Amino acid sequence: MENLPPKKSHKTRIITNVLTTALKFWLKSQVSQVSQLDVEIKAGDRQLLSGRIPWVSINATNAVYKGIHVTQIQLAAENIQVNIGGILKGQPVKLLHIVPVVGNLIIEEKDINSSLGSELLSTALNDVVLKILPESCLKYQLISWEKITIGDHKILVVGIISSTSELTPIEISLNLELVNGHELKLENIQVRQNQVAMLENEHSFHIDLGSDIDIQELTLIPGKLVCQGKINVNP
Repeated sequence: MENLPPKKSHKTRIITNVLTTALKFWLKSQVSQVSQLDVEIKAGDRQLLSGRIPWVSINATNAVYKGIHVTQIQLAAENIQVNIGGILKGQPVKLLHIVPVVGNLIIEEKDINSSLGSELLSTALNDVVLKILPESCLKYQLISWEKITIGDHKILVVGIISSTSELTPIEISLNLELVNGHELKLENIQVRQNQVAMLENEHSFHIDLGSDIDIQELTLIPGKLVCQGKINVNP
């Protein structure tokens, strides 16, 4: 009689289903909106029973995280340790150690513009402005960001400066390049305030994203931003 490979135990199938459902629920709790979310887990019986997941992949489209609209994201992580005992009791997923996550990210121009109202993006843009312009120029003023246009390795940002007496248009054009895994370079910077040039190709600036981020590719093409890299997800 032919020896057949052992079938996956009923208990392990239940744990896999519970863990997949718990992961989906936890991921959905991290975003305010997502149109499609797929989670795949690869693990053996003993690994699952001990709460160790050797490999998991996550695919999502049209997700919104802290007001940032993401068109498409693909993630993969290895050697994840979770609180399997708590999950089986109905508790939320909890990571037990740092997990390096490799991913591909696509954000279309329309989604970046939908994100302009988010505190995360507006704060980042304001920080860039304060870095490239003399601080006194924007003191006691507030910028309302109106539109972002993505070109070939280039970004154009349009906003309105609100002061006590008037509203002043501001345009910032710059090239964005990846220096290394955690550092970006802004160059060919041009700033126009109310059609008057304030800065033209005079400086370049570096932005440090932190040691938890390792970007392998960052590409700006007309209407789209594409990013590939790794980030450490902390418990």
